[in-house]
Amino acid sequence: MVANSLFLTIAILLALGFWLLGELKFFIPYKAVLLHEYGTVILVYLTTLFLNLFAAAFALNRKFFLKDTGRKLSHLDKQLHVGQTEVRAPSLEEEVD
Repeated sequence: MVANSLFLTIAILLALGFWLLGELKFFIPYKAVLLHEYGTVILVYLTTLFLNLFAAAFALNRKFFLKDTGRKLSHLDKQLHVGQTEVRAPSLEEEVD
């Protein structure tokens, strides 16, 4: 879920960056001055934007891709306690190779 949110966030930021590169061509002669004077502010803004987009993507992933997870897990838990499942519980005496 974190990987999906990270992928979506990076894709959105790349699309936004490429769009801004096309729109702000008139700033090219002032690139060195802008980065020197406002580089820290731009970095803080991009970090904040990244964190907010990541949080929104994570919330959307939880909302839409984890439907009925509690119900499904409780059903599996009941099966494990009753013993009606083909999944064997790992034994403490077995060694893992």
